[in-house]
Amino acid sequence: MEKLDQLIADFASFVWGIPLLIILIGGGLFLVIYSRFLPFRYIGHAMQVLRGKYDNPNDPGEISHFQALTTALSTTIGMGNISGVAVAISIGGPGAVFWLWISAIIGMNTKFFTSSLAIMYRGKDSNGDIQGGPMYFITEGLGKKWKPLAVFFCLCGLIGVLPVFNVNQLTQAINDIVLIPRGITVNFYSNLSVGIVLVVMTSVVILGGLGRISKVASKLVPSMVLLYFMLVLIILILNIEVIPKYFSLIFTDAFSASFYKGDTFFGGVVGGLILLGIRRGAFSNEAGIGTAPMAHGAAKTTESIREGLVAMLGPAIDTLIVCTLTALAILVTGVWQTTDANGVSLTASAFAMAIPYGGKYLLMLCVAVFSISSLFSYSYYGMKCASYLFGANRKHYFNYFYIASIIIGATTSLSLMLNLIDGVFALMAIPTMTATLLLAPRVLKEAKHYFNSLKNS
Repeated sequence: MEKLDQLIADFASFVWGIPLLIILIGGGLFLVIYSRFLPFRYIGHAMQVLRGKYDNPNDPGEISHFQALTTALSTTIGMGNISGVAVAISIGGPGAVFWLWISAIIGMNTKFFTSSLAIMYRGKDSNGDIQGGPMYFITEGLGKKWKPLAVFFCLCGLIGVLPVFNVNQLTQAINDIVLIPRGITVNFYSNLSVGIVLVVMTSVVILGGLGRISKVASKLVPSMVLLYFMLVLIILILNIEVIPKYFSLIFTDAFSASFYKGDTFFGGVVGGLILLGIRRGAFSNEAGIGTAPMAHGAAKTTESIREGLVAMLGPAIDTLIVCTLTALAILVTGVWQTTDANGVSLTASAFAMAIPYGGKYLLMLCVAVFSISSLFSYSYYGMKCASYLFGANRKHYFNYFYIASIIIGATTSLSLMLNLIDGVFALMAIPTMTATLLLAPRVLKEAKHYFNSLKNS
């Protein structure tokens, strides 16, 4: 069993290393150069689409542009932003943040392409309902002979979207921030209680389908991002004198790696730091993995480029804003140099130091809402994969499997299970990016046509 555990851990570490760097960042860089930064020139137009200027209730689809974005964001804004950034800084120092930003900028362009394709090549499930996502743009865009690639994506999706890691980390955060400081004994039964509460909350939402998921996400996500922004703003105001020092250190340390404690890459510490920052960025915003196109593929629109532009805002909000807020809070309070805490505990230390009365509890509220909202959307992604593989009339069975995995995540710390899900999740990028790179010329052709018509209207 120990050998199997180590084998799965090595597999997850390998997949999240060089292969993901090549396909996500290499492929993403190609798309940036190939498109000549085209989507970035229309961020203003993307904001207009997001605000509902072009919404048409009669367009095909299930949810609005705004609901599609918040549904996608509810999965990406979570532990990756709060504990993942803390891990990056504790290992890599301030310079890791710079490479996190580079990953986000590349990811914005990638999401533009993948989510445009999700609308361009929507397919129909076994019930005849219109659906979008990598499995559909693979078969509809590349042809039926590519179906094995779509099936591979969905098989990975069934395992990769299971919430075991998220629930495990949330349970740990509740134990560390709320229960243990109050003298409450943490054991199997306390963890089971957390799991049961999460099961009830998740079941009420996910059994109501995408409509209920998107409505809940569109209310929870923006309000929590705003609360998190306000909390970090307080921390920054209290430490305003050191902000310039750390902001400049992010840039200088990115190329010196003075604080890096991890493994080298390509023979150097700077290479290791770049890999760390980019890996954490990919884990944070999921650009190129293929989950977000499943949400954006359900948007009410006939214009694929509009949805691509809205999707592009995801990594900007998720990584450039939320991850940067976490990073600055950790850096300016100095906890990254004065404590051995890691992950969410390091972030909690920063909030507790700057806002002694209630800081870590308000952080806990944000962590809980971000994590719980991600449970809703991941269940939808899993159901989409199950529907493609087994038929729309059988997709609901996945929910029962999904709900059971919440209890497992809350009550166990099976590293084998966590590493398996982590590794398989990363494998979803292979079919997504392969199809995206092959279909990129069609997206660019459609984009030029759309932007020309926009100028002439």
